[in-house]
Amino acid sequence: MRLIALAALLALPSAASAQTPATADHPLLHQLPTGVSAERLRADVEAMVSFGTRHTLSETASDTRGVGAARRWVEREFQSISRDCGGCLEVVLPGQTVTALPRIPNPTEVVNVVAIQRGTTDPDRVIVITGHLDSRVTDVMNATDDAPGANDDASGVAALIEAARILSKERFPATLVYAALTGEEQGLHGARILAEYARDNGWRVMANLNNDMVGNIAGQNGVIDNTRIRVFAEGTRTLETQAEADSRRYNGGEVDSPSRNLARFIDGIADRYLTNFDVEMVYRTDRYGRGGDQVAFLRLGFPAVRITEGSENYDRQHQDLRTENGVVYGDTIDGVDFDYLAQATRLNVATMAAMAKAPAPPTGVTIAGAVQPDTTLRWSPVPGAAGYRVWWRSTTAPQWTHSRWAGDATELVLKGVIIDDFFFGVSSVSADGYESPVVFPGPAGAFIPAVVPPRPAGS
Repeated sequence: MRLIALAALLALPSAASAQTPATADHPLLHQLPTGVSAERLRADVEAMVSFGTRHTLSETASDTRGVGAARRWVEREFQSISRDCGGCLEVVLPGQTVTALPRIPNPTEVVNVVAIQRGTTDPDRVIVITGHLDSRVTDVMNATDDAPGANDDASGVAALIEAARILSKERFPATLVYAALTGEEQGLHGARILAEYARDNGWRVMANLNNDMVGNIAGQNGVIDNTRIRVFAEGTRTLETQAEADSRRYNGGEVDSPSRNLARFIDGIADRYLTNFDVEMVYRTDRYGRGGDQVAFLRLGFPAVRITEGSENYDRQHQDLRTENGVVYGDTIDGVDFDYLAQATRLNVATMAAMAKAPAPPTGVTIAGAVQPDTTLRWSPVPGAAGYRVWWRSTTAPQWTHSRWAGDATELVLKGVIIDDFFFGVSSVSADGYESPVVFPGPAGAFIPAVVPPRPAGS
């Protein structure tokens, strides 16, 4: 019996032999990242630092200082990019007047600067890149002292502006959104406003790529790390119901939320299309005890990840500008490595292009096979998909390892593959070979939740 079991295991298709047709390599995804310019990124960060402070509570009337001047600068950059692409970007300013103790004690305008590049055939499917424009020093309520925020998070905003420059030269089936958010340091208010804007406008957000601190390579421990970037992704869904949690605890899915499979997708992009730049997936929503704008998207059921540098220097985060005992504190521009920031930007560009070119991830994915020798997966047809690929992996493997091509069918039986021993998923594939992220069966893995929280009454 042991020999029979071993023979059956060895007969499982390998990742290479099972992929029929093979996963495509796309010249466009090699080409687009080459357009990223470290020099332009530097100029953008320098421009944002020049406003002195971009604190959410800082002045808005000045043209040279404060968050209002910074917002108008970003708006002008988006408008310039749009002129260069024949008006392909719609620039909008979603905002609200917010009072939220303790960090926003008085009514304050929280305004985002957003550029929308409408998709050609599936415009309601949306991929969003975000970074936060606001900055701070040690005292989160200090809105007057200089707060350069060069890395936190002018680096992320520079990345999304550069992504807009590159990607606006192409056309995609899905919509791309580039969003400079405010209110992050005061409680993620800008991200909440944008996530609600997405919900209220019927956007099917497939991914939020939140870039927050993507320019530092010198860690607090002195290690220089310019080849690694971290992608944080939640495990169980923020919107999981009690019934869904009960099913997931029994059958699995803790490591297969849409955000986790989005992280796997990003990792695959880095491996295939970038040189000497590795994605380290981190199985957490964010760094320990900390948070970022992706959380606001997760609260509305949208898949979201935080992209952040591999090594952090805490002396340069949320600090008054000063030197003490020979240690320099503060988030100044000399703490940003622009070649590294360019690599982070290339990762975002390739990921957004790949997702926007691919069909939507499958919906209605189900699985069956209890007390059976075979596993059966079913899913709903996806507009624009020429075919589908069924994936599986060991329950302890971080990445999908085996796959089988299903053609244009919406059901596949994996003969001799026992449901108990593996995790499974399905991706959709376009006629030209662009492939969506993998979808784990059931509510735990669905990219579109069954229920999206409505706008609260009176809001």
